[in-house]
Amino acid sequence: MTTLNALIAVCLAYVLFLFAIAFVAERRARLGHVRWLRSPVVYTLSLSIYCTAWTFYGAVGSAARSGLEYLAIYLGPSIVMIGWWWVVRKLVRIGRAQRVTSIADLVSARYGKSNLIAIGVTVLAVVGTTPYIALQLQSVTLSFEVFASADGGIELNPAVNPDNTTAFWVAVGLSLFTVVFGTRNLDANERHHGVVMAIAVEAVVKLVALLSVGIFVVWGISGGLGETLARIDASGLGQWQVDRGRWAGIVILSAAAFLCLPRIFQVLVVEAGDESQLRTASWAFPGYLMLMSLFVVPIAVVGLDLLPEGANPDLFVLTVPLSEGQNGLAALSFLGGFSSATSMVIVAAIALSTMVSNHIVMPIWLRLTGGGASVSGDVRHVVLTARRASIAGVVMLGYLYYSLSGGGSALSAIGLVSFAGVAQVLPALLGGIFWRGATRSGAVAGLSLGFSVWLYTLFLPSIGGGGVLSDAVLAAGPGGIAWLRPQALFGIAGMDPLLHALFWSLALNAAAFLVVSLTSFPGPIERLQGAQFVNVFQHAPGPRSWAGGAAQVEDLMIMAQRLLGAPESQALFRREARRQGLRGDLPEPTPTFLEALERELAGSVGAATAHAMVGQIVGGMSVSVEDLMAVADESAQLMEYSARLETQSAELSRTARQLREANRKLTRLSVQKDAFLSQISHELRTPMTSIRAFSEIMRDAGTLAPEEQVRFASIIHDEAVRLTRLLDDLLDLSVLENGQVSLNRRPGSVGEVLDRAVAAAGAGTAGRLDIVRDPTREEVVVDTDLDRLSQVFINLISNAAKYCDAAEPRLEISVSVDGAQVVVDFVDNGSGIAPEARDTIFEKFSRVAEHKAGGAGLGLAICRQIMTRLGGSIGYLPGRRGAAFRVELAHAARLAAQ
Repeated sequence: MTTLNALIAVCLAYVLFLFAIAFVAERRARLGHVRWLRSPVVYTLSLSIYCTAWTFYGAVGSAARSGLEYLAIYLGPSIVMIGWWWVVRKLVRIGRAQRVTSIADLVSARYGKSNLIAIGVTVLAVVGTTPYIALQLQSVTLSFEVFASADGGIELNPAVNPDNTTAFWVAVGLSLFTVVFGTRNLDANERHHGVVMAIAVEAVVKLVALLSVGIFVVWGISGGLGETLARIDASGLGQWQVDRGRWAGIVILSAAAFLCLPRIFQVLVVEAGDESQLRTASWAFPGYLMLMSLFVVPIAVVGLDLLPEGANPDLFVLTVPLSEGQNGLAALSFLGGFSSATSMVIVAAIALSTMVSNHIVMPIWLRLTGGGASVSGDVRHVVLTARRASIAGVVMLGYLYYSLSGGGSALSAIGLVSFAGVAQVLPALLGGIFWRGATRSGAVAGLSLGFSVWLYTLFLPSIGGGGVLSDAVLAAGPGGIAWLRPQALFGIAGMDPLLHALFWSLALNAAAFLVVSLTSFPGPIERLQGAQFVNVFQHAPGPRSWAGGAAQVEDLMIMAQRLLGAPESQALFRREARRQGLRGDLPEPTPTFLEALERELAGSVGAATAHAMVGQIVGGMSVSVEDLMAVADESAQLMEYSARLETQSAELSRTARQLREANRKLTRLSVQKDAFLSQISHELRTPMTSIRAFSEIMRDAGTLAPEEQVRFASIIHDEAVRLTRLLDDLLDLSVLENGQVSLNRRPGSVGEVLDRAVAAAGAGTAGRLDIVRDPTREEVVVDTDLDRLSQVFINLISNAAKYCDAAEPRLEISVSVDGAQVVVDFVDNGSGIAPEARDTIFEKFSRVAEHKAGGAGLGLAICRQIMTRLGGSIGYLPGRRGAAFRVELAHAARLAAQ
């Protein structure tokens, strides 16, 4: 008879064997021999972490209670892996591109590296996994009770609610085992080659154990395959009696859980070496699940026939061999169940502790230490301590759930509660990788609502009446409100409790996610990350976030050493320096380097925390990205163009600055145009009103003195001239813009043109403006339309007379020859033109001094068009004391030489 002490010794020996396997794998990985560790076979076997004590023990119990319903648990993951090309492949590619360390890290990175999202997913994952850990404790505890009962010669049907002391010490043992097994060091990529190899070995052990029991039941007890099939037909399990709604619900639930369970995500995405492994796993893993379920029904049927009524069907895998005296086979079966439980607890605790330390502990630590991310404490020690404490806390939460629930539920029921909890991440996960319009607000709303509904309708009721929810609340609802009953929400009663909770939680989750995403607007980083996630196969990851220059590379080295270790950090910095073409070991803090450093750190502390730690030293993100995204069109084409621009920080900053300036310029032009429309209406209406009024007086007045008739006729004439002048300006500008003007080119002296302009402007004789000239320098001959050139000079001189605000206005006109160009400068001694208005003064309708302006703001616009037609230019000269304009045109002698 196998004693309990011998069984414990076997467990300890098995644990030491797993340690040896992990040690050899880790050592080979450090030496660079990782090819066999990343083989598709090892990867496929590591996915067997899905097969926990629930599937090892609970599948037989589920078959004995519900017939073939247990197959739905295997169909969901099989469908996901067979269709790996659409979802799993994309998750693996995103995981590698973004260096994610957990499912919380991936969801956080998608929604703008939001730590709030990461915290929400972490809390949901911890609470959702708690029943699953309780399930492992219950299975291991019941297994020990089976052998303890067998040693005492007691009936092989242990109490459904065994002593909590056993469960407590099992929890302590699993905690210590996981701490030593999974947190010996801080891997920069969060890949645990030793753990994965040990899980692959455990996958073989539990498969061999279950197949051995199945072979013994079919050929050792039943007498062969035919007799076994006949026994199945004679039992109630031979009838296909399943609830179609529940069957479909469990298939969907198991598929969702396969994508969202932290432990599955750890091996499926984080530990994935490359996408080629998925090709093998897409058929090999469903084959593994088929082998695990092959003998479930025969074991259930034989257990119901041989064991006394009331025997726990969850333990048939153990009690059937023991009842037949096959103690060695029972010990192997126990070892298979122990492997299923320990592998689940190890990987789940590692994954959850990573999430807790990266997204809860480290942000709190950063906040408490202020800006000390690079100078205080050993960050590696903080992270490892946080993970070890998190492992103990997670396992003890499972023990607490086990104690509160009484351990009386069937294993499959506990597992489904956990599945429904982690499935709440599915809308945010799938929406994030397939829909660019998904927003952080939508994800928060969906997760919060779905988690709350699951907690209220399934998790708390699963603990049992008298717990958090009393029997009265479960029966009549809170405060007697019947439509708020946890298991009959909104008055819908009669549904299966699992399907009821699954329907309402996922429906409300998805609805909130969709509605809030449609009504909210994503931030710049969300949009960039959304483009990278949704189009991950079209775009390689590149530097998008950081604007270098403010960071001290020495501080970055110190921080990296505390997280990655000195050798790894020095190798990273040396490699980046060589990539930049530098001889030393320290690279320049370019955006490319900062992005690479952030990705490396993300492997240790998560994307959100790594982003915050680099941000403490660098000083934040480049605002150019936000400015560019604020003014850029939201079309997909421009978004992709923006993503390409972000690969070059200098070009991005320059483009964003130009866009901001153009936006300001357009805004000012719009205001000026509105003002012009108002002014031109006034300018046209005023003379027309005067003409109409005085003409009516002259028509209707019986007798007017001759001098009054002359005065009224003069006013009408002056207003008509004014109206004609305004219309002439508009027509002149239109002709010039359309290129319909005819030029009368002839040679002439610049000095003569200036003389005519000064005389026409009337500035020199009126005494309002002192004009300073040097006639000796003005004897320069130009070949151009002298009348049009004179029109430009007249406008500049008139503007100086109108707008120069000096006490004694003075205009200096200087002529010079610069190579093939004749340069004429007009500089007054006033206050000049405001900097913000200089880029719009040559636009139509522009008026820089509204209180002094007498025109419509078309003069300089006409001047620019004239100079363009003459082959020259006109511009404003900054840096002078007053308003300064420069006119440039070709030298006649140079033109003749050409």
